[in-house]
Amino acid sequence: MIPDAYYKNIFEIDYNKLKKLGYKNIFLDVDNTLVPYTKDDVDDKTIEFVNNLKKDFNVLIISNSMSNRVLRIADQLKVKGYYNSVKPLKKTYKKILNEYNRDEIIFVGDQFMTDILGSKRMNLKVILVDRLLNKEPLPTKFWRFFERFLLKKYEKNNEFKKYRYYDNVN
Repeated sequence: MIPDAYYKNIFEIDYNKLKKLGYKNIFLDVDNTLVPYTKDDVDDKTIEFVNNLKKDFNVLIISNSMSNRVLRIADQLKVKGYYNSVKPLKKTYKKILNEYNRDEIIFVGDQFMTDILGSKRMNLKVILVDRLLNKEPLPTKFWRFFERFLLKKYEKNNEFKKYRYYDNVN
């Protein structure tokens, strides 16, 4: 359940490398990956960034958040949005994978227990980014509790360490 790459934020990911490797679809988590959990609107910098990404990639958002928030953000970005995804469960992933080639997908998210686990269970490549805010809703705090144990294990085995960024996507 180790991410294929780890970056500080979505803006620092090497998208040129992803394009050269044949990735055509960027799936983005919403809360604290793309937009701070406390905001319902996308800032201008992120809108411009996603518009540039869409020149080379099909971009969509996948979130465990409720429909009104996700659909509002998807509309602002002019991308397809999937809400109430119950990541890490496979249901929404399976629905999406009927429309896209698995080998051309890269998922970007900020949580091990939902984004990384869900993507890895579906054999997708995944990039972890640091969360935008430390403030999170109760369900996320629940997942972060388990994440701490996992990160301690990974750090002890020298498999992953927070803030040691890398890129092993192939």
